[in-house]
Amino acid sequence: MSSPRPRPPVRPRGAAALRWSALLCLVGAAALLDLRWGTFRQPVTGPLLGLSAMTAAVVLIALPLTTRRGAGRRGPAPAGLAAAGASLAFTTAVHLRADHGASTAYGAFEPIALLIVLAFTARRGAPPFLTAVATTALIAAVVSRPLAVEVREGSVLVAFVSTLVAVAVAGAAVTARLVVADRLQREYRIRLEQRVRLARDLHDYVAHHVTGIVVQAQGAGAIAGKRPDLVPAALRRIEDTGAEALVSLRRMVGALRADDSGAPLTPSGGMTGVRSLVAGFGTPGVSVRLVEEGPTDRLPPDVADIAHRVVMEALTNVRKHAPACRTVAVRVTAGQRHVSVSVDNDGAAEPSSPPGYGLRGLEERVSGAGGTLRSGAGGHGTWHVGVRLPLPPSSPRAAAA
Repeated sequence: MSSPRPRPPVRPRGAAALRWSALLCLVGAAALLDLRWGTFRQPVTGPLLGLSAMTAAVVLIALPLTTRRGAGRRGPAPAGLAAAGASLAFTTAVHLRADHGASTAYGAFEPIALLIVLAFTARRGAPPFLTAVATTALIAAVVSRPLAVEVREGSVLVAFVSTLVAVAVAGAAVTARLVVADRLQREYRIRLEQRVRLARDLHDYVAHHVTGIVVQAQGAGAIAGKRPDLVPAALRRIEDTGAEALVSLRRMVGALRADDSGAPLTPSGGMTGVRSLVAGFGTPGVSVRLVEEGPTDRLPPDVADIAHRVVMEALTNVRKHAPACRTVAVRVTAGQRHVSVSVDNDGAAEPSSPPGYGLRGLEERVSGAGGTLRSGAGGHGTWHVGVRLPLPPSSPRAAAA
């Protein structure tokens, strides 16, 4: 699980100011163009077009306030709906007065202003239904204005071009919205995977060492009165186990702080780690035996690491839940297509609660690798933990099959 950690996007403070400056220059140039063409000086439609443009300008000026963080995401949709409603109302008024000698009912400023409002509404509006209504109304406002006076060749051409531009702006805004939503969803999944991964590693390594410290401290307390000569050796083992726990914690913290997000939180144990676990089990009165069958040293690293985690979890549970245990048998069998790991111990205690985080995390690891996990009571008061893992086709044993 080496997915990269999500990094927050770098958004310079000047980026928003630069964007709004560019839009301001665009709408300013459009307004100057309308003034030069005399759009607002037409005898019949001029006053109505002026009022409609002023309404669009007010909404456009208020748009930055609706898109600020503190304003929430509901601002752009109502603002866009208000702008579209006002524009459609003025379009209706222009149509009703069109028979009094009006020439054209459109300019450059208002369509550009409405397109900007359309982009922000489709990109940041909420809730979805209100955003969809506002987006549709804004497109209708942009398209219907050229047809307000009369349906003729020039006005139809302008309406057609306006339709293409409005749909393109809305499509680009929705696409940007979906891209951002997908990125946030992927970042959330990555963060969740990292939390699960960290929880597994914390449980596997830290809980293993801490359980060993507790059991060894209990053993030292039990023999302190009868065999005081054994206490110093027990204390040294406790010290060594505590030092190993600190090393594991430092390694996890270092991996979390490292720039390399794929760095493992804990070292890959492999079969060497399995042998070290068995040799250093160190619980008084408990005999642990390891049996290896097949070329276990040639197992793929990920498979060997899962085998190491299985043995670690099983031995940790022996310490925690089987105080009457006297013998533990660990067996690792490397076949042609599968690898089997089993841990059996006597003196198993009756389970008093559902499986804990350790077995749950172990089952997730095993199932993620395509394997199966079995754990439960055996005959004559024993407890069995068994895992069967498939070998990848590239491994030596699988290729020989």
